Amino acid sequence: MKADLPFMLTLIVHFSSLSSSRPYTLAQCCSSLNSAVQCGMLKQCLHTNLTNFHQAGEPVHLDVYYESLCPDCILYLTQVLYPTWVLLQDILCVRLVPFGNAQEIPSERKYIFKCQHGEQECLGNMIQTCLLNMTDNAFLIIFCMEASTDVIAAAKSCVHLYCPKLSWERLMSCVDGDVGNQLMHQNALRTNSLDPPHQFVPWLTINWGETDDLQKKATTSLFPLICSMYKGIKPVVCGNVGLKHRRSNGALQLVG
Repeated sequence: MKADLPFMLTLIVHFSSLSSSRPYTLAQCCSSLNSAVQCGMLKQCLHTNLTNFHQAGEPVHLDVYYESLCPDCILYLTQVLYPTWVLLQDILCVRLVPFGNAQEIPSERKYIFKCQHGEQECLGNMIQTCLLNMTDNAFLIIFCMEASTDVIAAAKSCVHLYCPKLSWERLMSCVDGDVGNQLMHQNALRTNSLDPPHQFVPWLTINWGETDDLQKKATTSLFPLICSMYKGIKPVVCGNVGLKHRRSNGALQLVG
């Protein structure tokens, strides 16, 4: 990108007249209204912020409905979703919903959950549900668990590795208590309100919608799909994904 010479000269003139206590970089000058006024660059800062706003698009939202011990879910989480999220986390917003094909049974005191792969899966679902509510590193811990040969046995060491400030005792108080029970109830409500209803797991929705085409692409080609759907300036790792396309009946279709 070529430098805007008049703009750069303006910067130089204003920087030379500023005292040492005032901002010296464009970012500092544009960090607040007062700084922009002090630098005498209000117009330039407004233009810069507006340009940045238009370059940054809304992240692509991906909801993943899954079970902690489901083989297909484990494969998707570890081999497809996590690597894609690592590369595209600036443009991809992931929401994990551990519940899947479980059943919820109301009782007098708490909801009772029965899981497709037994009690251990219910425990794994609950641990991951509490993690998602207790730490920003939940996805890292969940990946660590799912990538292990024993998902449940690995939980404690994964928590210690990626969130040492979260004690195992505090996590288990959520898992065994009312908070975890209510959080899992919310997962059940969210899963059971899917329209159309989920047919298998992992079940994926993108930008809160679901079609057979999006489901297939999100399952088999998540990385190029996210790159192509993002409307802002694409990250370098996206390369030329989404640039090649064809139009058919007025609809844009990806071809690679």
